[in-house]
Amino acid sequence: MPELSWATVVTWLIDHGIRILIIVAVGAVLWFALNKFLPPIVRRSIARTKYKESKGGMEKRTNTLLSIFKGMGRVFIVIVGIMMVLSEVGIAVAPVLAGFGIIGIAIGFGAQYLIRDLIAGIFIILENQYRVGDVARVADIAGLVEEVSLRKTVLRDLDGIVHYVPNGEIRTASNFTRHFSRVNLNVSVAYDTDLDHAISVINRVGQELAEDEKWRKVIKSPPQALRVDKLGDSGIDIKILGDVKPIEQWAVMGELRLRLKKAFDAEGIEIPWPHTKVYFGNPLPDFPKKED
Repeated sequence: MPELSWATVVTWLIDHGIRILIIVAVGAVLWFALNKFLPPIVRRSIARTKYKESKGGMEKRTNTLLSIFKGMGRVFIVIVGIMMVLSEVGIAVAPVLAGFGIIGIAIGFGAQYLIRDLIAGIFIILENQYRVGDVARVADIAGLVEEVSLRKTVLRDLDGIVHYVPNGEIRTASNFTRHFSRVNLNVSVAYDTDLDHAISVINRVGQELAEDEKWRKVIKSPPQALRVDKLGDSGIDIKILGDVKPIEQWAVMGELRLRLKKAFDAEGIEIPWPHTKVYFGNPLPDFPKKED
């Protein structure tokens, strides 16, 4: 082993140290460029697509694609940088790559599920089925989409529970917040209610809600009575529909229920509750008494 001296160290630093610094500097510049120039490129690409997306929908798709592309770009920069540094310090890269190849072949026989997840993730992203910030049901789990990657989808439900769903397990994906959402609810009234009057009250309340300064920004079409939807056991159900901005349907339905309850109380319209009439049979007829 050659004797280590200060001259040897200086010579090595001159020959290899400067190159390593250049590699690190180039990697840092690429990292900065990835974060600086990728977002506007992705935004311009999405703006040119043929899909008619709202501003919010385009922003969701942009954030989803950025998280994926940034992750892939960072992994590429780190791996290439490490390989180049290893080459500079005298470690042969080719045997290392060959070793990874052998390991990859061995793992590949048991990696069918991983490959299936990756392929499914590619189609989810290309087809724009859902984005980060959407509310969706995937693999029978409904929640807010917090992350979409090539391998998995991360959902948070109303209880705050985070679900990690492999993309290969997704057979049906339902997006509750694509382009627009819909108010869809039934309101029940008693059987002795004047239905024409009840429907006029519902339409009036829906129109007032759509004209309210607080709610008109999120309501696309006022909630209105569509039809008599069901003759139930205790009351008559009236179907109400209206279009709102994505993810706003639950807030609008809550406010609509509140206003309908107050309006029905003021108009004397009864909201029924389950009740049962019980008959114990017909009364017996009065028979004449026998005389002694």
